Amino acid sequence: MSEFSVEFTVRDYELDMQGIVNNAVYQNYLEHARHEFLHYHGIDFAQLTERGIILVVKNISMDFKKSLRSRDKFKVVIDAYKEGHLKIVFKQTIINLSDNTIALKAKVTGVCLVNGKLVKPTSVKEIANFIQSEEL
Repeated sequence: MSEFSVEFTVRDYELDMQGIVNNAVYQNYLEHARHEFLHYHGIDFAQLTERGIILVVKNISMDFKKSLRSRDKFKVVIDAYKEGHLKIVFKQTIINLSDNTIALKAKVTGVCLVNGKLVKPTSVKEIANFIQSEEL
């Protein structure tokens, strides 16, 4: 699957006392970007929930490289792939657009539950096809 990206601007209320983006805010950036990525591929979380389909984060690891500051423009780049039989991995990179430096690298592992049971999609495209099927 090809890479996908979404752009953001750091807002002042996301900063800590040191004048840099608070570490917890990066998870918000990553999650918003994943939702946009999935929406781009025809997956809508509200519709999923109504149908008993839940995409959940199983594990997340973040490697902080360079802090973002007020008004920095940046993008979150996403590449998704299958790992094992039940997991979808979102490789996410936050890049500061002013100098093209990497601010953060993350690996987010997700699984798909249908009515509380794990299902076995092999890709984001398969999740989209599975969700759009009439079998559920």
